[in-house]
Amino acid sequence: MARIDISQGFGAEDIAQAIKAIRDGYVIVAPLENGYVFLADAFFHDAVRALHVLRGDALGIAAQVLIPTSKTLEGIAREVTEETQKLCSAFWPGLLSLSLKPQRGLSWDLGDGQKLDQINVRVPTEGFVYSLLQESGPLAVASASVAGSPALLKSSEIEFGENEVALIFDSGDISPNLPSTIIECDVNGSRVLRIGALPLDQLQAVVPAISLS
Repeated sequence: MARIDISQGFGAEDIAQAIKAIRDGYVIVAPLENGYVFLADAFFHDAVRALHVLRGDALGIAAQVLIPTSKTLEGIAREVTEETQKLCSAFWPGLLSLSLKPQRGLSWDLGDGQKLDQINVRVPTEGFVYSLLQESGPLAVASASVAGSPALLKSSEIEFGENEVALIFDSGDISPNLPSTIIECDVNGSRVLRIGALPLDQLQAVVPAISLS
């Protein structure tokens, strides 16, 4: 397992190493806005399963999905409403997570055996992961901490065995941040499931009919 220092920036070689590890079916660790996370190819079942094992997740927990742009929704979500499109245009990339119904027949298992009929999707702002997504496509993501524990913010606390993760991309310590705001969107409207970095008034400025769940 290699630790790659990207605290002073990253280049094409760093992205290429991450892409190779992901396409080979491995889990990597990388920085996001709220802490260090595990990343894996969303369509590589064994890799997503390994991500959940590393966290100690209970059975049936689904990983979130990071995507490169809102256009990716056309291939993975079956109800992309006008309100959904407005929210994407206003807040992506950013700390907005959308809870949507997935396209039927997708060849992935995010950890729930496709039983939840719901996916949580986001386009991140963080430079390294955002750049990685432009080449990798959808990635399964989960905090690189044990399930139920606080986010992993200190790079010195990132300790995994060689057989657990392929690469660690180290950007130094990450400042605490509010979690993403989560909105459920479907043909019946848009409902806020969790208020986080985006407050209700900002959301209602874009979609006035949005409600609190």
